Amino acid sequence: MTDEPRTDEPALEVLPAEVAARLDAPTRAVLTDPGWRRLHPVTPVLRAWKVVAAVLAVVVGQNVDNIVRLDLPGWILTLSIVGGILLLAIVGAGYSALAWRKTRYRIDAEAVHVEHGILWRQQRRAQLDRLQAVDVVRPLLGRLFGLAELRLEVAGGSGSKVSLAYLKEEEAQRVRNALLAASAGVVVAEGEDAPEAPQREVVEVPPTRLLLSTLRSGLTIWMVLVLVGLGVGCWFAQSLTPLFGSFAAVLGVVSTVWQRFSRGFNFTVADSPDGLRLSHGLLEQRSQTVPPGRVQALRITQPLLWRSAGWWRVEVNVAGYSGESGSASEQSTTLLPVGTVEELGLVLAIVLPDLGTGEESPLEVVRAGLTGTGTDGGFTPVPRAARWLDPVSWRRRGYRVTEHAFLSRNGRLVRGLDVVPHARTQSLGVAQGPLQRRLGLASVVLHSTPGRVKPRVDHLDPATAARLLTEQSLRSRAARAGSGPERWMTT
Repeated sequence: MTDEPRTDEPALEVLPAEVAARLDAPTRAVLTDPGWRRLHPVTPVLRAWKVVAAVLAVVVGQNVDNIVRLDLPGWILTLSIVGGILLLAIVGAGYSALAWRKTRYRIDAEAVHVEHGILWRQQRRAQLDRLQAVDVVRPLLGRLFGLAELRLEVAGGSGSKVSLAYLKEEEAQRVRNALLAASAGVVVAEGEDAPEAPQREVVEVPPTRLLLSTLRSGLTIWMVLVLVGLGVGCWFAQSLTPLFGSFAAVLGVVSTVWQRFSRGFNFTVADSPDGLRLSHGLLEQRSQTVPPGRVQALRITQPLLWRSAGWWRVEVNVAGYSGESGSASEQSTTLLPVGTVEELGLVLAIVLPDLGTGEESPLEVVRAGLTGTGTDGGFTPVPRAARWLDPVSWRRRGYRVTEHAFLSRNGRLVRGLDVVPHARTQSLGVAQGPLQRRLGLASVVLHSTPGRVKPRVDHLDPATAARLLTEQSLRSRAARAGSGPERWMTT
């Protein structure tokens, strides 16, 4: 795991002189405030169909029996349905147009301001120095009109996201560049657009690998078992009733599997001066930019069925995504949906360029955390008493502290490794359940930004847990004191 660029890709330092000078400028950014602006005029059309679809689904779903009992001629029923849809479309378009007229945004050197609302006016202000990520989302229908949605993920928990939907793709890119430049501290002269930082592609996930990994996931296996069980049930019952009765559940599982493949399609990871860039999506294309230092915690996992292929999955905690849940959270926080150990090393070199392992190879330390047991790789294992609470994977459990990060190893059927930079540890705690007290064990919990990564070390000796708590508190405090500015290109 090194910082050297791949030989088959151009180095990031090879820039035009004027662009490099602006990217490296050690002063605060200056953005010209153009005043309040509106979203693209086609926005009401793109929003109206969502209103129509939602209302139509609710009305038809709740009244399907009444519609069948009407016993009307086919042409009358068809005209009624078409007329209802047209009426809903007119109402939805009118409401969306009114909402569009009441929505405006403004960007200055300090924040993004958004005003919206018809009956209740709301004002949002997103501070640029708290910007955690910038996403450009291109839904399928929006791409037909050349439009995109700009999502700003700001630290602050649930409800902190700011969305600008929809803008022309060129304008969305221009605004994205300006926001990242202002957040980094890059100088932009009045009247000039912020330069777009170059990028170097690091990892590209082939569609074939993504498909195979999806088929070998536990979710797909459960789906196949359920379908087989339903088939057997239908055969014994000599009826399709069991299949129809479970149709909604089966459809939900199939939809989840499809979304995992669709969202991970054409997944690429790139390195750039303005942060980590992720691009992915089949129907809805999404380009994410996570500025340096915004990754709060990282988790690497390997399901049992991926072990023979040597594949790994990487997820992260980012403050701006902490309010999301379910599939939205999985999409936003996936750093690498499926990758090899070599690709894992390239990604870690961007997110955590220095683990602080001294002369040891960082990749070897990570390998020991991924596949090792006991004291492999310098990890501190849990005592033998832990086997009574975790008979399957207690030998895998352990931790290691490097100069810059805390690593927690766990899992045997699903291998896992949590990595938390010392500067990103928000608080720590010691937990001890009734069975742990009886066996003389305790757990240390590291509190990161809320997300899918929940770092902890279970079943430690109480004295070891207390010592780790004290030492890790000191390390985190010192690391935060020595961390760089939020505007990472500002001296």
